[in-house]
Amino acid sequence: MSTASESRHAPVTGWRRWGAYLALTVVFALACGLLSWWQWARRAETVAEIQRVERNFDADPRPLAEVLPELDAWDPEDEWTPVLLEGEYLAGDQLLVRNRVRGGSPGFEQLVPFRLDDGAVVIVDRGWLPVGDSADATPDHIPQPQEGEVTVVARLRPAEPALPGRTAPAGQIPSIDVAGIVEALGVDGFTGAYGVLASEDPAVDDMPYPAVRPEEDEGPHLSYALQWIAFGVLAFIGLFWAWRRERRIAALPAEEQAAARAPRRRHDDADADAEDAILDARSP
Repeated sequence: MSTASESRHAPVTGWRRWGAYLALTVVFALACGLLSWWQWARRAETVAEIQRVERNFDADPRPLAEVLPELDAWDPEDEWTPVLLEGEYLAGDQLLVRNRVRGGSPGFEQLVPFRLDDGAVVIVDRGWLPVGDSADATPDHIPQPQEGEVTVVARLRPAEPALPGRTAPAGQIPSIDVAGIVEALGVDGFTGAYGVLASEDPAVDDMPYPAVRPEEDEGPHLSYALQWIAFGVLAFIGLFWAWRRERRIAALPAEEQAAARAPRRRHDDADADAEDAILDARSP
């Protein structure tokens, strides 16, 4: 006759045990669902970016005032839109943006303020420069922009956030914080976006490496989203298989249940044991 203590410490069996298994399976499936949704959301963002590039990158240049009617204006749907700029470079105020990797190599982006005919300033990214051989790793050569009146076609990009706590040597900055650059220059300038150089007239032969078209690759997000869904479904399939097997074993006679629950030996192990027995029999 079992005591109250034995009943209290007995292992969880029956419906309570399977209820616990079900609860764990549900939690696991929910986690898989959340991870699948996260991958699906990331894919949606990537697809939207690809569509934006396809729509804007090769479009005809538009007047800057049409795309950015205010100095602080910015619409994410206008990213990569080509705009027409007429004015002159302020070469004396150019900056280098640190820690810009291209093709696995570190380097800088060359930023040069561009003053429009109406006096407003646009920050133009003229291209990429590799690090140099000097002790401070600055480029060995920095191409200079065309002097005087220039017509520029640039593709718009959103301003980057400031990086508090990051420092840089004189003439360099840690990010393309357009508002910070304009404020430091003390000019009226566009603060919501900057332009990536596409072409200029007249052009100069000595140029940084030009910007390249963004890759239009969705990545593995869709396959990952489907995999997480499959994992969640397989968890319920595995639980059902285990429950069904347990029910079949429970229907067997008591003396057969222990044998049915015992783990099956692998064929490889059985073959190895047979080989060992043969060798032992042949040994003197």
